[in-house]
Amino acid sequence: MKNFSFIILTFNEEQHLPRLLKSIVDLNASIYILDSGSTDETLKIAADFKAEVKINPFENHPKQWDCALKSFDIQTPWIIGLDADQIVTPELFALLQNFKDEDHKNTNGIYFNRKNYFKGKWIKYGGFYPKYLLKMFRTNIGYSDLNENMDHRFIVPGQTEIWKNGHILEENLKENKISFWIAKHNRYSDLIAEEEIERLNNLRNQTIKPDFWGSPDERNAWLKRLWWKLPLGLRPFLYFSYRLFFKLGILDGSTGILFHFLQGFWFRLIVDVKIKEILKPKP
Repeated sequence: MKNFSFIILTFNEEQHLPRLLKSIVDLNASIYILDSGSTDETLKIAADFKAEVKINPFENHPKQWDCALKSFDIQTPWIIGLDADQIVTPELFALLQNFKDEDHKNTNGIYFNRKNYFKGKWIKYGGFYPKYLLKMFRTNIGYSDLNENMDHRFIVPGQTEIWKNGHILEENLKENKISFWIAKHNRYSDLIAEEEIERLNNLRNQTIKPDFWGSPDERNAWLKRLWWKLPLGLRPFLYFSYRLFFKLGILDGSTGILFHFLQGFWFRLIVDVKIKEILKPKP
């Protein structure tokens, strides 16, 4: 038996799930899937790969991950949490194939390096690579950060490691259709606007201690705290310029620049507009 099990979230992932499962099946690790009501071939694909499946209605990613971690009887000392549109590369596969719990006794979590793709293009610049995500953690120690409304992250107390070599590839093929991307991020903007209003009213706090020189997540917490202090409406312009020029996003070419514009400017501007609408005094 492997020292780890996989947990995957799904919803109508017939396009992505076979790709992910084929990349991990030869690790011979247990696979658990929390689905949120798929109506396509997702559940059949999961059954073909002998994954254990449970169903839970989706509210947001942090709550869905919290449910996933509590729903399955995981017997391995480690859990790897993946999204259905991710793939384990052969290099990461090799690291996991040789993984031994006794070699990581003082570690509670491991960061994987992610490569993000948009319309078939690897987004290498603009601050998107390297991108370290805490994806592997000790069972009953790692948990989902419920102080986030949209961005999900796992949290572990104690020491963590960063695996710079070996990657997870992330590419949502549905987003090749721009109408899907816009509809999806319009929904996400509602969640983030709601979250920022709650933070403004001290109804929601950061779980992770902000520290620019700390772990990848502590650094992100520090940057988020700075973001919340910037003027609404101005910060999308600052962020887009920062990504495009200071972080060399312009080198990602036309497809990459489109991604940075949509994700770094348009999306952030819509969030700010919605926050202003909520804060606007009613006549």
